[in-house]
Amino acid sequence: MKKPVSQNSRSEATSKRTVTARVMRSANRALILEFIRQNSPVARSVIARKLHMSLPTVMRIVDDLIAEDFVRWQDVNEPSGGRPRPLLEFRGSAYSVIGIDLGGTKMFGAVADLAGHLQHEVYMPHNGEGPEELLERLCQLIQQLLDAPRPAGQRIRGIGVGVPAVTLHPEGRIVWAPGLGWRDLPLRDILAQRFNLPVFVENDVNLAALGEWGFGAGKGARSLVCIAVGTGIGAGIVIDGTLLRGHHQAAGEIGYLLPGTQYLGRRYNGFGALESLASGLGIAERARQLLAQSGRPLPDDLSAETVFAAARQGATWAMQVVSETVDYLSLAIANICAVLDPEVVVLGGGVARSSDLLIEPILERLDGVLPMLPRVVASELDRRATVMGGIMLVLDATTEHYVVRAVS
Repeated sequence: MKKPVSQNSRSEATSKRTVTARVMRSANRALILEFIRQNSPVARSVIARKLHMSLPTVMRIVDDLIAEDFVRWQDVNEPSGGRPRPLLEFRGSAYSVIGIDLGGTKMFGAVADLAGHLQHEVYMPHNGEGPEELLERLCQLIQQLLDAPRPAGQRIRGIGVGVPAVTLHPEGRIVWAPGLGWRDLPLRDILAQRFNLPVFVENDVNLAALGEWGFGAGKGARSLVCIAVGTGIGAGIVIDGTLLRGHHQAAGEIGYLLPGTQYLGRRYNGFGALESLASGLGIAERARQLLAQSGRPLPDDLSAETVFAAARQGATWAMQVVSETVDYLSLAIANICAVLDPEVVVLGGGVARSSDLLIEPILERLDGVLPMLPRVVASELDRRATVMGGIMLVLDATTEHYVVRAVS
């Protein structure tokens, strides 16, 4: 005999159908918004065909996006051989985002619209401030950006902050930022309460990876690893448009990769093994040791930048240090590619500004080591990568928008 269906069972089934429908609508909305962002100007019929959706579904969602000011009709119609088709375009200028790159020795902030057009920038070095003073300095920078002139009617969508630290997502809490002296800091809540805006806090290299994926060297790629080589070393990993964070939200902390068995059994409380060798500080320290061993005088203000400059001039000691740096970075990239097989590896950060001495030698060392080589390219956004990643982060988090790979 057929068992009767309880009222509770009917309610649960109805609730599940409602949730499923809502999720599907949000997902479709996200797909359409991202498709328009990547391909505008575009006709609704093209969106429906490329995304395999019904035209009525596309029309309903497009109407919503127009009402929210994300999308608008373009003045010019596309000639299609028959009736002209009106075209839609992404209205990136309707909103702006404040993006912050909070580095170990500097702060860089910018106001940009959702299309990635920079409207105002502020660069603010910092040195020697305590944790509380540094937080106040960050608030001053944000206020400067909020006070900067913007196009009439343009609204601030939110604030995205990149921090050189392990951060907990989505609560925006800093676990430990050794370069800033912050530990267990609820940064998102502090800033949101102060400025009364949506605030999103993320690891700085994760944001740089999103920036390169959305606007820079990895635009259109399905998977990308962005390696930032500066004061430290970190990587941001984007797979099909989504950040890979890991179980402890520490995915990409490649500064802790071990370049050899001799680095096993040690304790790394601050910078990791790879960082101690191939970061900006590591490069300068290896150069200092090499010069001291050979009895040569130390250049004034020895840094990674001066090492690369000396290598370009043919200094033997500097060329040795650069060659060793290439070895260490090649090992890191080989290990990353063996696990993740990314389409693109982007080198960014201060050290990577000397990519002319790094990329070709790295590719030479990897040739034959891996069955398939990724594209290894220099950052196109440079220090703006983290700021541009803040645009993607805020757009995703405030609009139920989910990035998707380009549709061919």
